[in-house]
Amino acid sequence: MTPMLIDHLNRQRLERAAQGLTRQRRIAESPCTPRQWVSRKGQPAREMLVFGSNDYLGLANHPALIEALAEGAHRFGAGSGASHLISGHSRAHAALEEDLAAWLAPSIPDAAALYFCTGFMANLALLTALGDTSATIFADKLNHASLIDGALLAKAPMQRYAHRNLNVLQRQLEGCTTPIKLIVTDAVFSMDGDLADLPALLALAERFDAWLIVDDAHGFGVLGEQGRGALAHFNLRSERLIYMGTLGKAAGLGGAFVAAHPDIIDALVQSARAYIYTTAAPPAVAHALRVSLRLIGSDDGNARRAHLRQLIHQLRMELAALAAAHPALGWRLPDSSTAIQPLTVGSNEAALALTASLNAQGLWIPAIRPPTVPLGTARLRITLSAAHSAQDVQRLVDGLTLAARELA
Repeated sequence: MTPMLIDHLNRQRLERAAQGLTRQRRIAESPCTPRQWVSRKGQPAREMLVFGSNDYLGLANHPALIEALAEGAHRFGAGSGASHLISGHSRAHAALEEDLAAWLAPSIPDAAALYFCTGFMANLALLTALGDTSATIFADKLNHASLIDGALLAKAPMQRYAHRNLNVLQRQLEGCTTPIKLIVTDAVFSMDGDLADLPALLALAERFDAWLIVDDAHGFGVLGEQGRGALAHFNLRSERLIYMGTLGKAAGLGGAFVAAHPDIIDALVQSARAYIYTTAAPPAVAHALRVSLRLIGSDDGNARRAHLRQLIHQLRMELAALAAAHPALGWRLPDSSTAIQPLTVGSNEAALALTASLNAQGLWIPAIRPPTVPLGTARLRITLSAAHSAQDVQRLVDGLTLAARELA
C-alpha cells in the first residue's frame, strides 16, 4: 500500500502537471555567462544563449572576482565554522560590513550594515525582528516572496496595498493605531521590472512617523550613481530608510546585507533568529565581495551600466514592434526601464509553447507561471546582462520572431 503522504504528493504532482505548472531544473555545466553549456535529465549538454540570470553587470565570471575568491579561501579557509555570534564572524565579514555601510552612507546617515547568507534570510530577519506586536506592516501586493513570508512570520499584523497604489497606503496609515509602522516594498519588482515610487513612499513614512524598508535586490549595482542602488537613483537621504541589498545578482557572488540606523542593526544582531541561528557564510565570499564593490563603483562599472542601458533600449524597441506585428498572440511588454524585461503572454500553455520554441533554437529564457505571477499573466522573464552583446539581443529578437510565426 502506498503511504498516505506519497499518495498525497503524487496527486498534487498530477494536478500541477495538468495546469502546466510543473517546474524542472536544468544543470549549468559551465560558468554563469551569456553562453552556457546546459543539460537536463536524460539529455546531453548543449550550448545555450541565456537570458535568465540576474548577473546584471556580467561579474559572476569576472577574473578579478575569481582571483579574489581564491585569495580569500587561502587567507581565511573554506568555511566559517560557526554562526556569527559564536566564532564564525571573521575579519573578512567585518571589513565587508564597513565597506557596505560606507556605500550606503550618502543615503542613510551614520549607516551600519549587517551581512547575511541570502536575501531571503535578510528579509526574514528584518521583518520578524522589527515586526513585533507594537508594529503594523504595510506591504505592496507584488512584493517578493521573502518579504511576504517575513511578514507572515512576524507577530505584527500585515496590511497589503494594491501594487504602487499610494492612495490606499495613505488611508491604511491614517487608520493605523500601532506606535510602529513599517512600509515594505521592492525597489525593482522582480517579475515586472518596474520601480516603486520611493520618493512618495518616503514622504508618507515621514508624514506618518513610519519606516521605509526597501528591498533593492535588482537595483543594487545597477541603478544610481556608481551603481549605489535605488536610493541613489532617486537621490534619497533619510534615517527612516532601512535598505536590503543582495550580492548574488549584480555583485556576481552571493549573500545580502541590511543597512540602516546603527540601533536597528544592533537590534537585528540581538534578536533576528535568521541571523543568530545560522552558520556564517564562507569568509572568502565576503573577501571577494569587497573587490566586487570596487568594480561596481569603477569606470568599468560605469561602462557596463551604460552598455546595459543600450541593450535595454534595443530590446524594448524590438519587442514593442514584434508585439504590434502579431496582435492575435496577445503579447504585452510591461513598462520597465530595468534589466528585467518580461514578455507577458497570458496562459501557462502559451508561455510553455513559446519557451519550447526558443529552446529548440538554443535560447534559454525561463517561463514564469503562477503562483509566482497572477493567473493569466504567465510570461517570459527576459533579463539582460552587461555581458550580452547587441548581436545577442538581435538573436533573441530573431528567435521570438520565428516563434511568433509558428504560434500565430
